[in-house]
Amino acid sequence: MIRPVLFAAIVLSIAAPAFAQDATPQGLSIELNAATNAESGGCTFSFLIENGTETEIDSAVFEAVLFDDAGQVDRLTLFDFGALPQGRPRVRQFTVPGRACEDFGRVLFNGVHACDAGDAGPAVCAAGLTVGTRTEIEVIG
Repeated sequence: MIRPVLFAAIVLSIAAPAFAQDATPQGLSIELNAATNAESGGCTFSFLIENGTETEIDSAVFEAVLFDDAGQVDRLTLFDFGALPQGRPRVRQFTVPGRACEDFGRVLFNGVHACDAGDAGPAVCAAGLTVGTRTEIEVIG
């Protein structure tokens, strides 16, 4: 009876690294991790971005559309995420003036405005882009 349990434990310990590798994003992953009201009266968005591509990205700028809580477009803006080393997470913050966080309902990543990824070209910033949120604000892309 101990042998089947031991066998299962060995199989799981060997397979675990393979499962972990499959969970690694294959492109860029952008998560709205927090949204906090700024003292200046605006909203500070904190994004966690991970470069799961096979290349270093020297600069990545995305066009974002911010919607109010009624679903209407509030503004278009650019989020400059800067340099994104391959395989390493980064946190970037952007303060949007004029509205409290609870007044925003959705962020749409509309497209790549600029991407400097050397020989890989700008398409690397858009290929495999995934977005998500840990806040009440919906994020789509």
